[in-house]
Amino acid sequence: MRAVDPSVVAAADRLGHGSVSRRRLLAGTGLMSASLAAAGLLSACSQDEPIADAIGNFPKTPNWKFVFINHVTTNPFFTPAQYGAEDACKLLGCSFQWTGSANSVVAEMVNATNTAISGKADGLALAVVDKTAFRAPVDQALDAGIPVVSYNADGARDDVGTNRLAYVGQGLYESGYALGQRALTQVQSGEVVGFIATPGQLNIQPRIDGAQQAFTDAGGGVTFTAVATNADVTKGLSIIDAYAQGHPNLAGMLAVDAGSTQSIGQTVKKYDMRGKGLKVAGGFDLIPETLAAIKAGDLDYTIDQQPYLQGFLPVLYLYLYKVTGGLISPPQTNTGLLFVTKDNVTQYQTTQTRYEGSATDVKLVERSGPIAHE
Repeated sequence: MRAVDPSVVAAADRLGHGSVSRRRLLAGTGLMSASLAAAGLLSACSQDEPIADAIGNFPKTPNWKFVFINHVTTNPFFTPAQYGAEDACKLLGCSFQWTGSANSVVAEMVNATNTAISGKADGLALAVVDKTAFRAPVDQALDAGIPVVSYNADGARDDVGTNRLAYVGQGLYESGYALGQRALTQVQSGEVVGFIATPGQLNIQPRIDGAQQAFTDAGGGVTFTAVATNADVTKGLSIIDAYAQGHPNLAGMLAVDAGSTQSIGQTVKKYDMRGKGLKVAGGFDLIPETLAAIKAGDLDYTIDQQPYLQGFLPVLYLYLYKVTGGLISPPQTNTGLLFVTKDNVTQYQTTQTRYEGSATDVKLVERSGPIAHE
């Protein structure tokens, strides 16, 4: 990741919002350098500066302010998500604030949500990482006429947990299941470990559940074990390193979060695990170290969930809800599941764009040649 332009404008003067009934609202549903880049963008998002005139065939509106409540506000994964929110605001003539918790502390997120409600935010985008903690704040927002969408995390698979209008993000359980299914094409027996940084949190727990189910459904001789690592990548790496040393006959190593995925690649390389029988290694997200590990063959694949869309689409949906008085209700949106492998990783490494969070420039990315399809 590269440093984020400190001149990024993402928040502006706060204006009042219209009264919307609850019924209407419920009608709709180097890692360190990267962290510093995300922190810089976070700081820029807190500036109260005017947004330039919007572009498009929309009526003149107040400068609506939408608030994103995040669980890891400085994590580089969300750098492109913040760019997405910024770009949507620039397009539509609104503004946003990026807030929440830096270390996935739910109480801090709830406090940030309550602050946004009392501050009369015009809409909320909320990462629902806890099944129960956000129920009351979301209902309070809806009762106050503030539309709410969730993004990136949405609660348990068959139990949403809140009355948010819609979810924008990856199908979490389904992506974990796909992670396991792809591993099964390379390993049919032996011990496979799945690492998870924060067990129980609803942005990644459904993934590990999905991976577990994929191996269960396949039957056969694979033994799958879930192991907790840590939200601190350095601590997580130590846990993965120790596990690899204690289990020299692993057939597969998987992870359901960005930090653990990166650490698997480092561990596989350190102990030359490919030469010792490791058949598959994979995980999630596009940290540069992960992409380099794929290129080197230490990881087989990672999953891109397109975080840019997880910032852009909530702003678009909240804006459309506001501008139509609720007639256009936010739709459920799966932001996708794209496997990045050795066959296509070069494009991710050589194309530096704000859409993947690796550059600050606003530019057209030219692409030539056929589009891959099944």
